[in-house]
Formats: sequence, structure tokens, C-alpha cells
Amino acid sequence: MKNELLQVQGLGKAYLPSKPVFSEVSFTLDRGEFVCIIGHSGCGKTTILNVLAGLDQASAGHVFMEGREVVGPSLERGVVFQSHALMPWLTVQQNIAFAVKSRWPDWRAAQVNEHVEKFVALVGLSPAIDKKPSQLSGGMKQRVGIARAFSIQPKMLLLDEPFGALDALTRGTIQDELMAIVRQTQQTVFMITHDVDEAILLADRILLMSNGSETAEGYRPGGMAEVVVNPLPRERTRASLHHLDGYYALRNHIVDFLVSRAKAH
Repeated sequence: MKNELLQVQGLGKAYLPSKPVFSEVSFTLDRGEFVCIIGHSGCGKTTILNVLAGLDQASAGHVFMEGREVVGPSLERGVVFQSHALMPWLTVQQNIAFAVKSRWPDWRAAQVNEHVEKFVALVGLSPAIDKKPSQLSGGMKQRVGIARAFSIQPKMLLLDEPFGALDALTRGTIQDELMAIVRQTQQTVFMITHDVDEAILLADRILLMSNGSETAEGYRPGGMAEVVVNPLPRERTRASLHHLDGYYALRNHIVDFLVSRAKAH
């Protein structure tokens, strides 16, 4: 397909050869698509994200981006972790400029500054542009991380529970901001979350991961149990989510999977 950006084929990870964490994980991501992956701790979500980022190697299978195999980190893929990973001695402006200069080493200082200011404004942090991370709240630090990831204009954004450590109010605000920026930039996003409502709000498709488990026939690795297409209108908001036809059926389906079929350890 022309619109396909990423192909994941038969991915597996085993620390013990006899007990792979997961195996035979295959899926695709289209350009401009937002995909969330949900599953209990230990099912291998972060490992999959790290393999897509080029930060880890799978024991089996392949990842292709635009037909080229992913074998290491690349500025084509921006990553935002739960911990903001900002350099504490640099200001907001300098943290983002560091990434921008890595992406476009030939740019003049004025070009870099203009680009940085645009993305700082995008996440609503212009008044804090000269502050250091120690002067920022947790939510503001995550905004800087998101601005930095967007600023290098990657082909794909990888988010590992970026709002997991935030309070509910801050989390909700940044979800709205992220959704607005993604729509504005047509960004392709792959995101790990434990929050069912977050996945329903943000994702076009939700990948449900099962954990490895001992069965009567022996050990069964974890893997991709189901791919759920989000049927809700794409222009949804947090405030309207609960009122949309199909919301409760979708939510109950995912919660039922997590409770009864995901085989949490």
C-alpha cells in the first residue's frame, strides 16, 4: 500500500529461549495514523516500542520503515518517554535547539531559534522558554519533551506512556494539546498507554497485547491478541467522549480483554 509507513513482521523477543516474552507480532502503520498499544505490564509493549525506535533488537522478525529495515536509532523517529529526559543544565530553548541542530546541522542560529520558538508556542510554553527543567512542573517538562520530538519533524513519533506520571487534570490538558498538534501536523504516532480512555480518545486503532502464560499444553508466548478499529468520529474530544454512540461498547470490550483475556501475571 502506498500509504503504509511502517511494517512489523513476525516480531519476537526472548530472554530465555524456551519462554519468549512475545512472538509473531505483526502489524502496519499508515502515514498520519495514531495507533495505541495496550496490555498488562510484562507483555512486551515497551520492548516493541524500543525495537521500532532502533534502541533494542528483537530476537525474531523485522521492522521496515518505508521499505528500509530499522537497525538503529534515527531522527526519522522521535521518541518521548514517561521521564522527560531533558538536560537539566539547558533551558527549554536550548534543550529543543540541541535536537534541531542535530537534525539540521547547516542551519543558521536565527533559523534554529525561529523553528524552536514555533514548537515551544505549539505546546503553550513561550513564557517559559528561558527556564531550566528544575523551574518547570512535571506537565511542563513533558510538554518540552513533546515539543522537542515534534521539532525534528520525524516521520513517526513513538510515545512510551508520556503522561503516566502526571495528575489527571494535567494529563487531560496535554492529551488535548497532543491531539490538536497531531491533527495539525498529520503526524504518525505509535503510543503505549495503560489508560483505556486515553487510547479511545487518541487512537485510530488499538492493539491489544496478551501476556505469556503457562497452559495445559505448555508455555504460550504473549503476542498480539486483537486489533480494534476505533469506530468513533475522529474529531472527538475528552468532554464529548462519553456521549458518543459506541463509546461504552468499545470501552467495555477493551476492559473485558484486560480483565479476562490478557492473562496478567
